Amino acid sequence: MENVPIQTSLDDFSEVYKAYKLLSAPSLPHSSLNSTEKYEMEMEVAQNILLVQPEFPIANKSRWHKSFLPIGLLKLASYYRKKGHNVKLVYGRNNLNFKPNKVMISSLFTYWSKHVWDCVKHYKQLYPNARVVVGGIYASLMPEHCKQSGCDEVFVGVHKEAEKCEPAYDLLKNNPHPIDYQIIHTTRGCVRRCKFCGVWKIEPKFEYKKSIKNEIRRNQLVFYDNNLLANPDIENILEEIANTKHNGRAVYCESQCGFDGRLLNPKLTKLIKTARFQYPKIAWDHSYSEHKNIKKQLDMLINASYSHKDISVFMVYNWDHDFREMEKKRLKCWEWKVQISDCRYRPLDQTYDNYNPRRKQTSKDYFIHPKWTDAEVKQFRKNVRRQNICVRMGTDTYSKSLERKKNAESAERWNPSEITPLQQKMLAKHHSAKFF
Repeated sequence: MENVPIQTSLDDFSEVYKAYKLLSAPSLPHSSLNSTEKYEMEMEVAQNILLVQPEFPIANKSRWHKSFLPIGLLKLASYYRKKGHNVKLVYGRNNLNFKPNKVMISSLFTYWSKHVWDCVKHYKQLYPNARVVVGGIYASLMPEHCKQSGCDEVFVGVHKEAEKCEPAYDLLKNNPHPIDYQIIHTTRGCVRRCKFCGVWKIEPKFEYKKSIKNEIRRNQLVFYDNNLLANPDIENILEEIANTKHNGRAVYCESQCGFDGRLLNPKLTKLIKTARFQYPKIAWDHSYSEHKNIKKQLDMLINASYSHKDISVFMVYNWDHDFREMEKKRLKCWEWKVQISDCRYRPLDQTYDNYNPRRKQTSKDYFIHPKWTDAEVKQFRKNVRRQNICVRMGTDTYSKSLERKKNAESAERWNPSEITPLQQKMLAKHHSAKFF
């Protein structure tokens, strides 16, 4: 799944998995303006511009990320500052001592559209004379729906001029989620066309940089490329990173979207390790029959001196491959002792998601694929979470006391290879003696 904004829900990886990076693309107008130049004609006189990042319910699960930066807004901030405009950045709905001429609101997943609509309503009421504009993933994938929020304008695509600007990180000095890393791109778009993915719709042209050495500002880099290894100059970039120091210290990296395992080779894998990429991830998007190819990709990472427990495999569930197929894939990962970054699929036009793991639900609450049931969605999520704990802790048996890192014995003990009660019910229903 090396190329997504797929809409996902994750445990050991972050709530965003590959999709958030599209938020880092400054957007172009959708309806009333046909080009960047026409849009900028409105901005010739110095204005006050308020940039708004809604308070999305993002889980704090990534090893590095304390929060996800609104890179698109930060690039727009730099761009407009160069034009002589005054810029402020806020999170969520706020009342401030600032009277904007324009309010620019970012958006993320379509199923979090409510948070965008709430911000539009708030700032339209607070600043009735300001022009309210929405951009980002939801705005780009569903511009007509987004326009119904009451905003004055919807942005779609990438603002080419703002994209060239360095993010205005100084706007984060009062950020409630301090950061010590830098988000960076070497590419835009993707060479793949996965049907569950929105990247190729929002960034249809694949573009790449030949070098990033002059962009490095911190000792931790998080790459938001949709398909980092597809960059024709990736070897040069990896060598640059390997030989770069910042403030006299080595630079360490993470690829937010993982690596396209189909592009891996032994030389490239060693370069990735030399460039100090941590916690590598590859994707297993399709059927169980791919397991031999996935194993070869994992072996290349292990041969490059990565520990198996630090490697993760992306998997989309609640999608075309049913519960039984996904359980076979899960058990293969248990056999290999690698973690799973599981991603619950939602369609790219889904505008709500009220998933609750603690109660029975229906498709009125959240998207349930026709090949899945609510019980199966939750059982797979539970199995993966407990299996990942076993992999990290180096044990064959899960228990609640293990999860809570306590020495007390727990009544609930589970081995990842065991058949669960749900699977037993499925066997009884189909009069089968074997689940796999």
